Amino acid sequence: MSTVDLGEDLGIESSTELKNRLAPLLAAADPLTLDASRVGRIHTAAMQVLCAFVQGRRGAGLQTEFSGSTATFTDAARLLGVTQALGLAVSHDNLKSVENAA
Repeated sequence: MSTVDLGEDLGIESSTELKNRLAPLLAAADPLTLDASRVGRIHTAAMQVLCAFVQGRRGAGLQTEFSGSTATFTDAARLLGVTQALGLAVSHDNLKSVENAA
């Protein structure tokens, strides 16, 4: 099983780099783990890249999992309604770490 470290910052400015880094792994036959244990900042654009990646692999019958997801990562996924699309466990805790920029 291969593991990809998602890093600390998945802001909008890193979305293209994330897409380019994940693209070669879209058809990789081995099960893949995306390590979200260091994610401290995430933007909707990066979450969209991750959703498209996971769904693309799922459509090809390939396994993709997340490990060590930070509260920031899981809160953002829950807030955006993509926990199921990403295959994350659903939690009904209050949002604790997502900053509202409004």
